[in-house]
Parts: sequence; C-alpha cells; structure tokens
Amino acid sequence: METEIIDRIEKSKVLGFKTEDAKELVSNLNKLLANYQIHYQKLRNFHWNVKGSDFFELHAEFEKDYNDVKLVIDQLAERIRVFGGRPLSTLQEYLDESSITEPTKRLSSNEMVADVILDYEKLLTTIVSSQEVAAQAGDSATHLILTQWAERLEKRHWMFTSWLEG
Repeated sequence: METEIIDRIEKSKVLGFKTEDAKELVSNLNKLLANYQIHYQKLRNFHWNVKGSDFFELHAEFEKDYNDVKLVIDQLAERIRVFGGRPLSTLQEYLDESSITEPTKRLSSNEMVADVILDYEKLLTTIVSSQEVAAQAGDSATHLILTQWAERLEKRHWMFTSWLEG
C-alpha cells in the first residue's frame, strides 16, 4: 500500500504532463532562473554604484527592478518545484547556466542602462523559448506566467531605451 502511494506521488510530481515534457520545462525554467539571478545581482551592483547627475533617478529605477526581479526569481523556483524539479541554487550554477554575464569593468550610468537593456533582450529570448516548450507540453499556467513577465520586460525595455535616447 505504501509503495503504491509513493509511486502515485512520484507520478503526480509532473501534474499529468509527460515526464520528458516536465524535464524540458524544468531545464528551460532553470536557464531562465539563472539569467534572472545574474540580472538581479547586476541590478544590485548598479543600484549601489551608479554615479552622476542621474544618480537619484537610476538608483530608484534599479531598486524598483531588483525588487520586481526578486519576486520573479521566487516564482520561478516554485514553478520548477511544481514539476518535481530542483531549482538551481548556487552562484556557480547560475554563472554556468546564464547567458547574462557580469560586467568586467566599472560602467557609466548610460552604460549601465545599455547593459540592462541587453539583459532584457536575453531574458525575453529565454522566456519565448520557455513559452514554446510550455505550449508544446500543453502547460497553459506556465505559459501565462511567462507572458506576464514578458509584458513587464517589454515595457521596461521601452522605458530604458527611451531614457537612453534622451
């Protein structure tokens, strides 16, 4: 009886999705998690180290972004757990998996904004890839969550691009 219950629980970890689909979802979501973690730390770095006449404005905008990203990171990790997966959780795992990289030099405020814009593009690319996997698996919940994040990134991309052009 106990073995039967454990077997049912193991099978239910993927919520009725094919095991292969769940593994592919987890893999894509972990890549997105790694990208968001590096992006988050970069935003903290920029928040702490921005200088110049744009200090007050960018200091606040970077803080707004990293607070929003912190929530996304938690939702991502929990979504991975929904499928019985293990979210990446070490700095080394994030660095190994992420397509977003840390800056190698001190950046001006304009360079910081340009770097964040590039991060948005990489995050959106990873989100679209994950949406395709979710759609193929019939996972409308993950697809919806990713769509909401994409909408926010698109808006922030537009706003920072407009700021940089000013």
